[in-house]
Amino acid sequence: MLDAGLSRRRLLTAGAALAAGFVTAGCGSATGHAADRIAETSPDRTAGLAATKLPLTSTGMTPDAVAAKYAGKKPQQWGTDIPGIITNFNATGKQFAVTFDACGGPGNNDIDENLLSLLIAQQIPATLFVNRRWIDANQARAAQLAANPLFELGNHGTAHRPLSVNGRAAYEIKGTGSPQEAVDEVWGNHERLVALTGRAPRFFRTGTAHYDELAVSIVQDLGETPVGFSINADLGATATAAQVQANMLKAQSGGISLAHMHRPKSGTGPGMYNSIPALRSNGFAFVGLP
Repeated sequence: MLDAGLSRRRLLTAGAALAAGFVTAGCGSATGHAADRIAETSPDRTAGLAATKLPLTSTGMTPDAVAAKYAGKKPQQWGTDIPGIITNFNATGKQFAVTFDACGGPGNNDIDENLLSLLIAQQIPATLFVNRRWIDANQARAAQLAANPLFELGNHGTAHRPLSVNGRAAYEIKGTGSPQEAVDEVWGNHERLVALTGRAPRFFRTGTAHYDELAVSIVQDLGETPVGFSINADLGATATAAQVQANMLKAQSGGISLAHMHRPKSGTGPGMYNSIPALRSNGFAFVGLP
């Protein structure tokens, strides 16, 4: 089980800011983020969100009821490490969890097959946080990944937006602007993943990994666990292979790394090729999120 105390520990961010002047936990460069902003305003962003909303087994609340619960409330916190976001887990020995995001949208619908081949060849369990846009662009591959027992598909949102109840932005990407929009950002892809895998996703990571505390509670009320990271391994898929390797080699027992699987030309894959065997040589065992 997850250790509630560890879940509130300050995250151990890795790496320094790049030339752009910030370290990202989201996807790609500022150009990619601009494309995301265009995609967020397109008519298909909310497609499918009006589907029938059934009560959730874990809470007995409908998504609409969850949104109503937070109407009119004002958040006081914002970030990637606020209480309720899982950034570590209660490990047995030297255990470490790797997670990879697939953000989807313009310029972000590719897949790093070499990285996935490494995970499969080395039998590395991983949680793959997939956005609905990425699933829709890679339906057959998404189904294959869902069927692979090494991998668990997590929810990376519907339109890759920071999860907020008042439109708070991160890395120039505007967040969801109300409790209802926050619910829709989670639930639109929740339903997509249920249709793909036949089961509800356990874990959620918002676009850019930023939440306010009300959004964290919304995710929990929708029956999913908000996940952050202790190591920002590839700095939003902008890090070099050497930076990825250096960041990963700072792993500690019970840590969770964040990297990306949709940028095959980035330094993520080569950095993982170098760091994963090195961590194993140092006695680490790779495990899925508990």
